[in-house]
Amino acid sequence: MKTFDEISEIVSLEMKKLQWTSEPRGLYEPIEYVLSMGGKRIRPVLSLMACNLFSDNLEEAIAPALGLEVFHNFTLLHDDIMDKADMRRGKPTVHKKWNDNTAILSGDVMQIASYQLIAKTNTVYLKQVLDLFSQTAMEICEGQQYDVDFEMRDDVGVDDYIEMIRLKTAVLLACALKTGAIIGGSNNENAQLLYDFGINLGLAFQLKDDFLDVYGDETTFGKKIGGDIVCNKKTFMLIKLIEIAQGNDALELQKWLGISDETKFKDKISAITTLYNKLGIKAKCEDKMHEFYTKAVANLDNLGILDNKKQELRNLAANLMFRNN
Repeated sequence: MKTFDEISEIVSLEMKKLQWTSEPRGLYEPIEYVLSMGGKRIRPVLSLMACNLFSDNLEEAIAPALGLEVFHNFTLLHDDIMDKADMRRGKPTVHKKWNDNTAILSGDVMQIASYQLIAKTNTVYLKQVLDLFSQTAMEICEGQQYDVDFEMRDDVGVDDYIEMIRLKTAVLLACALKTGAIIGGSNNENAQLLYDFGINLGLAFQLKDDFLDVYGDETTFGKKIGGDIVCNKKTFMLIKLIEIAQGNDALELQKWLGISDETKFKDKISAITTLYNKLGIKAKCEDKMHEFYTKAVANLDNLGILDNKKQELRNLAANLMFRNN
């Protein structure tokens, strides 16, 4: 069994081997740029870790694992346009450094490239892996549409939000794990348990991301703190605040939700964060994160392999749960 660090090193080296040197440079240079930013590379690492639970031969899992990472980064290019995000991993987003059209087109090429990498899967497993990936890709688009729709809705509940982040974030982590398990020769039951582990871990991961957008340190988080508050993004915390706030608190919240003047954004972030603290929203978000984290650990517990083989995944889940970036 390889450690998380050893598999991360494999992923890093293999990502550097991907070539984006074709012409026109205006199409491929942004792809080089976004992939050079690094990031956690969680998806390909999870895929190789899952494969390694059942096989010592990781070679056949590398190309599809990289495909998942390229696909993930493709979604970021398009998401950043929709979210009007200025920064990603501490650097200007592609649509800011170049323009919207470039980000769209370069993202399209990344999506195509991800399928090319997935198609390198051993033919024994190719249909199963490709079907899973295609279904996941469609679900991610569904999640993004829900996210867009939520901006125009006043009736978004917690369950709606959880389903949205399941589709937008969790299914790709689950897909990565199940893909690695399939290629490693897992049986269906263990592959599904790893998929479920990925879903629960992904839900906890996204809730943590939303939490850090309010309570994180900008120097380590890589994005401006309070971005979700500024644009009234319906995160778990805002949905709970709308649900709980009464009287003067509700009036105060509605006042700040109506603010779109950039000169007042700093005050808006401060005011809504104060409401989060006052009404216990911070603790409620932490409790929800822990709920999904506990379910993820239970999925690992039920996995039909030796406990010592699961330890690296346990450690990774804990690191994601308690991270600060």
